[in-house]
Amino acid sequence: MTVKLDAWLLEVLACPNCGGRLDADEAAAELVCTGPCHYAYPVLDDIPVLLVDEARTPAP
Repeated sequence: MTVKLDAWLLEVLACPNCGGRLDADEAAAELVCTGPCHYAYPVLDDIPVLLVDEARTPAP
């Protein structure tokens, strides 16, 4: 599964938890926060699910 998002969309999206920039992780079909929280948000049917409750938290 791949992440198919326009580059301009990735430029305007931000992590809803900390406001950090999001990068696409093609292999995992996620948007990963590059800010302090490092949450990973799923992308389902090319739609980012930017809900903190749905995010995968980083391993300690």
